[in-house]
Amino acid sequence: MGGTREGAIAAAQALYDDGTYLDHLRRLVAVPTESQMPDRLPDLRRYCADVLPGVMAGMGFTMHLLENPNPGRGPVMLASRVEDPALPTVLIYGHGDVVRGLAGKWSDGRDPWAVTEAGELWYGRGTVDNKGQHLIAIEALRAVIAERGSLGFNAKVFVETGEEVGSPGLRGLMQRDKELLKADVFIGLDGPRQTTFMPELKLGARGGVAFDLAVRLRDHAHHSGHWGGVLPDPGFILAHAMATIVTPQGRIRVKGWVPENVPESVLKATREIVFEDIAGLPGADPNWGEPGLSKSEKIFAWTSVIVLAQITGHPDAPTNAVQGEARARLQVRHTVDVPGEAVIPALRAHLDAEGFPMVEVIPVMERDMFGASRTDPADPWVGMVAGSMARTANRAPNVIPNSSGSNPSNIFMEELGVPVLWIPNSYAGCNQHGPDEHALAPLLREGLGLMAGIWWDIGAGSAPRR
Repeated sequence: MGGTREGAIAAAQALYDDGTYLDHLRRLVAVPTESQMPDRLPDLRRYCADVLPGVMAGMGFTMHLLENPNPGRGPVMLASRVEDPALPTVLIYGHGDVVRGLAGKWSDGRDPWAVTEAGELWYGRGTVDNKGQHLIAIEALRAVIAERGSLGFNAKVFVETGEEVGSPGLRGLMQRDKELLKADVFIGLDGPRQTTFMPELKLGARGGVAFDLAVRLRDHAHHSGHWGGVLPDPGFILAHAMATIVTPQGRIRVKGWVPENVPESVLKATREIVFEDIAGLPGADPNWGEPGLSKSEKIFAWTSVIVLAQITGHPDAPTNAVQGEARARLQVRHTVDVPGEAVIPALRAHLDAEGFPMVEVIPVMERDMFGASRTDPADPWVGMVAGSMARTANRAPNVIPNSSGSNPSNIFMEELGVPVLWIPNSYAGCNQHGPDEHALAPLLREGLGLMAGIWWDIGAGSAPRR
């Protein structure tokens, strides 16, 4: 064993500078791993069985292809390097699937399945969500092995292919292959961070619950001149029912939807979050939502509810008729302080108490929704990784108690019983999920250095004791 921490960081960033990282990223992006499309299953398998293992060839990892217990769903690649069972084991997460490529809708004729450079912007589907990010973790492992001659810890690289559709089969796979996946900590790379100028550490995710509200009064619409004013109007009934859920300023009124208590460690971390205003993105309205809470508290420590869609009649061709039904779809995002399974029963009780028993609440299960999760900001692994990032970047990272978006943190926490940490290397303007998804190249290079520093420090004995 030899080398230095600085040498490992320099070696990782040299993989960016000499084009190795970009070459490997091109190979990953070229595979159209759209998990929403059943006919892409062979591409999901090829990514896990051939392409990604090919990128990792020569790194001393044993490759496993873990079949999904759900028929028709993509597999998982598990690459394991066990140097000594007595050493700490890190489970490193990424997802190889992407959302639809939307070919033909990208600007300047760009191909979603090729990496196109435009200055500091690297365009391509998966450049940030998530191929470019789990590649950072892999290339940083490569650099540490080259510098030290070993990792100094055990690493298991876990890349699934269903995250964009809610990770179907993931829990069953983890229960089936629990012995293979045993680890001391989970470290994933995904999502955007709050700023482009400081690193970030996220500790879980808010959960999501979606449902329809429906008012179904009759099978047919009836002439507005003959029946208007004498037949109940489902559109108005639904509007009044929805108006009881939040105040005109967006404060949630449903009992059981907001936290009764938020841990002090979470509040402390939330108060210290630094944001960056990104051109072209909206600013937070201080008059919307829970009074007295800051922007960061509303996003990371509280509950939100939004209307995804609402309809009555035929908006594309309105008719002069009293409609028979109205429907809206809502989504609640909640922290671990609000049980996800209590959201719909709480709403049912609220609507009944407000005089709207005729409004149905219909759960939506179009995709597996992630539950809420949160690693305590005071956990020793958080302190160790945050300290490593600060040492590399010469500034402390943003520590986010839980992501505002969705990820499968809760499954790993519940099935493996380990702390979950996320290190994002993208930014809010990256257009993930839309045309023109792109990486900000300097963040990729910075991420390689940050991850090499973390891997080096874990291998140097800085990891918390089991």
